[in-house]
Amino acid sequence: MNFQAIIDKYYPEDNELRHILMVHSRQVTEKALFIVDHHPELQADRSFVEESAMLHDIGIFQCDAPGIQCFGTEPYICHGTLGAEILRSEGFPRHARVCERHTGAGLSLQDIIRQNLPIPHRDLLPETIEEQIICYADKFFSKTKLTQEKTLEQAIHSLSKFGTEGVDRFVKWSNMFG
Repeated sequence: MNFQAIIDKYYPEDNELRHILMVHSRQVTEKALFIVDHHPELQADRSFVEESAMLHDIGIFQCDAPGIQCFGTEPYICHGTLGAEILRSEGFPRHARVCERHTGAGLSLQDIIRQNLPIPHRDLLPETIEEQIICYADKFFSKTKLTQEKTLEQAIHSLSKFGTEGVDRFVKWSNMFG
């Protein structure tokens, strides 16, 4: 699979949005690959982690998030499920799972219903080790502050706004991957 070809197809212009996507995706990829390389006992699929980390935010262009140069019509919370639709249509269902399961520290069906989120009503929790690694790595990088990596404490604080369930998952991952 050539993840760059998919990025080029959906982000053909060399503009600020593509720059934000590429910088953020590279940051997440580097952190995820660091985890893979330093934890061989996890037996993560390195190539898959690299591809999926680069594609995890492919759906952002369809969202309304002007602060990161996204001028679509959908709420930003939908970017993962929108990206999953793109990757499924391209024939990459395994990569699509990473897209739809990386929001927050994953979203349970209960979270989705409780928060009345406009995404499919089903568990969207990272299940495989690769999904968990990418979701974890993503929490350290913002698309609005591209030059900064969050500390563990800052990442936990960001997640704490949405309840303890995601924080608990993230802390578990931190113990596994840290």
